Amino acid sequence: MNYGPSTAKTRSFWTAFGPGLLFAGAAVGVSHLVQSTRAGASFGLSMLIVVILANVIKFPGFRFGPQYAAATGHSLIDGYRRQGRWTLALFTLLTAGTMFTVIAVVTLVTAGVAIAVFGLEPLLASTVGPAAGPAAVSALIMVLSALLLAGGGYVWLDRFIKVVMPVLTICTLAAMFMALGRIEWSWSAFVPGPAVFDLAGIAFCVALIGWMPAPIDISVWSSLWAVARAKHQPRKPAARDVLVDFDIGYWSTMLLALAFVLLGTGMMFGQGLTFENNPAKFSAQIVDLYTTTLGGWSRPIIGAAAFLVMLSTAVTVIDGFPRVIAALVVQLRLAFAPQAAPVATPVPLEGDRHVYRLSFAILCAGALAILLWGMSSFTALVDLATTLSFLTAPMLAFFNHRAVHAPEVPRDQQPGAGMTAFSWASIVLQSAFALYFLWFKFGPSAA
Repeated sequence: MNYGPSTAKTRSFWTAFGPGLLFAGAAVGVSHLVQSTRAGASFGLSMLIVVILANVIKFPGFRFGPQYAAATGHSLIDGYRRQGRWTLALFTLLTAGTMFTVIAVVTLVTAGVAIAVFGLEPLLASTVGPAAGPAAVSALIMVLSALLLAGGGYVWLDRFIKVVMPVLTICTLAAMFMALGRIEWSWSAFVPGPAVFDLAGIAFCVALIGWMPAPIDISVWSSLWAVARAKHQPRKPAARDVLVDFDIGYWSTMLLALAFVLLGTGMMFGQGLTFENNPAKFSAQIVDLYTTTLGGWSRPIIGAAAFLVMLSTAVTVIDGFPRVIAALVVQLRLAFAPQAAPVATPVPLEGDRHVYRLSFAILCAGALAILLWGMSSFTALVDLATTLSFLTAPMLAFFNHRAVHAPEVPRDQQPGAGMTAFSWASIVLQSAFALYFLWFKFGPSAA
């Protein structure tokens, strides 16, 4: 059957459509439900500019992941190896330094939403105890994620996100529009006040930016998802369509983040209300923000949507890190032992499924250990994970810049002059912000 030009373009786009939504599924979780809402509740409209700047500045580093995959057919990890052993080794260290904390935070928030939505507190209190309850539900979330991924892998993940994301988006936008009337609008409200520039305010902004719209590690996951997506399609997606898919997912997450800031501003800012330092109670407050504006009838819908979105975030994060480790094992072997005898069955550059499963188990065990013995404060754990991501972002953005401008990427598929300059400016700004935060926190003024 022959298709006209417009039909062919549409089919090409839907062939590529998916990894961008997976990016949104991984992003719209802790950074939105937790951090963006806290930002609006604590600092009001002044956080809108912080969210916008964070998304704009980090855009090139994220976009280069799927762009590299579309141009080369390989993930960014392969691009890191081509840059030299030191790049691959540094990326391995950066990943090892954040992976357990990130999984712990995401599963803990998901567990908190589950406890609040399904009313599990009495059951947990009478069985494992209130202190161990969130960790116990986090373990169940990990088991559920394993079963879902084992049942469908990438294909299931792709379809699941396409159903869940629109539900939360519609509910969030509806709640935001109804909360707008509660906000005191003025030009001065958009200007950050003194509280933003003290140590606590800067530390919160750093934590907000660290996962806004997501940890930049997800650029690597996006490249792995793009490669996985291509394997499930009869023909290779056009590079243009892969980037359109990513752009839709990326900017949609920014709009949702702004909606959460406005929701937090309208419902909590200036009213003397603060968020609970408990995952279940914190999550209950988030659901209450919706039901207060939309009405009690919306509680089941909002609760289900919030849980499913957090579950999607947990699944994508729990899937993403093992994918990275599996690919890293192959790439490290190629980088440090290139003369090793080849195995009977060549291992794909994206990794071996046995390594994926083993790393999956180790990562979940390590995250649970943090939740059981290393967590003294829910919000402190969230801020720790997001701050670590903030500090590692400039280095990963630099690696991604080098990868997409490397010789293996065809010239016509490399970024143009404008995007290249934008990327350099982004790297410089992120580095400057990171150095300023370290100086402000540990320098002479901190004494």
